[in-house]
Amino acid sequence: MAEASAAERRERLVEVYHEASGCTRCPLAEGRTKVVFGNGNADADLMFVGEAPGAEEDRQGLPFVGRAGQLLTQLLGEIELTREDVFVANVLKCRPPGNRDPQPLEIETCKPYLTTQVELIQPKVIGTLGNFATKLLTGNPTGITKVRGTPQVHEIGGVTVFLMPLLHPAAALRTPSLVETLREDFANLSNLLDQEPPAPRTDDEDEIAVVAGEAPDPGADQLDLFG
Repeated sequence: MAEASAAERRERLVEVYHEASGCTRCPLAEGRTKVVFGNGNADADLMFVGEAPGAEEDRQGLPFVGRAGQLLTQLLGEIELTREDVFVANVLKCRPPGNRDPQPLEIETCKPYLTTQVELIQPKVIGTLGNFATKLLTGNPTGITKVRGTPQVHEIGGVTVFLMPLLHPAAALRTPSLVETLREDFANLSNLLDQEPPAPRTDDEDEIAVVAGEAPDPGADQLDLFG
């Protein structure tokens, strides 16, 4: 996909969105109101991946529209970005019953959609929000509290990216002291965005820690999913 233009990639992303909207690959389809595919800038340098839609996301068909989403928007503003500058998606595109944890079969069934999103958006940096996104995209079972804030380099969907493990905003809402931790890690996202894109991997290591450089200077409806 590297040779495709931004317009071509956006067109393909819309096609995948329509495909996902009718998805019945797993039982979650039976209980959903709307598929929550993701939204934002389809050519974003920064992409966030959360866990799964909640009740409000299921109603609106948009990711991170509740209190956790408000915190995400606030933290982006503090590094001089808006939701329109980034793309936001989840590991699962449908809400699990009662907001329970995603199950392994559901994650594997939904993974191709996320991989394709990365392939088409071609971000420079992916912020994984919480355990499920971090473990899936790093391929490492280590918990988020041990890896958060340390950038890694991974190839996802044929795209080599900086991956920054982050606490989930919902966790910070439950434990307010973690908001400052999230704030510090978001500042490092600016450092990564200011770097040259990571070079494609030439070895078989699972991950590389990178040193961030200096910080740079400083919802929508369904038709606006991919601004």
